[in-house]
Amino acid sequence: MIIKKATLNELDSLTKLFDLYRQFYEQRSDVDGASMFLKERMMNDESVVYIALDGADPLGFVQLYPSFSSVSMKRSWVLNDLYVTKPARGKGVGEKLINTALEFAEETGAKGVFLETAADNTTAQRLYEKIGFVREANYFYYFSI
Repeated sequence: MIIKKATLNELDSLTKLFDLYRQFYEQRSDVDGASMFLKERMMNDESVVYIALDGADPLGFVQLYPSFSSVSMKRSWVLNDLYVTKPARGKGVGEKLINTALEFAEETGAKGVFLETAADNTTAQRLYEKIGFVREANYFYYFSI
């Protein structure tokens, strides 16, 4: 297995993974929309994506979006998307993708990496805590449309 920064050369493989990821979150399949969304993010340097491959077979991906901390005056990264295919789960792919994302954050001088997950996603929570993420207890998260 290799993990590499995705480019437009990996767009087809990444699109398949991204479409499966969206379906995992109960969205209807939209391969064309997924491809367009990813291509725009990559061409506009709006996100950084790492893809895990076993030869030509895509195993998973992680997508990071930039953010900034005004208080520390540093960049931070939002780990917004993480997906591993069903056959590859439990084989360390997710952990390697996250560790690659953390290495990237360090290389870019970032303050850190922020992520969120559903309260009932205990599998992901165990992985995040194993890697060293700490559940925030001092702040509330709000959302509005």
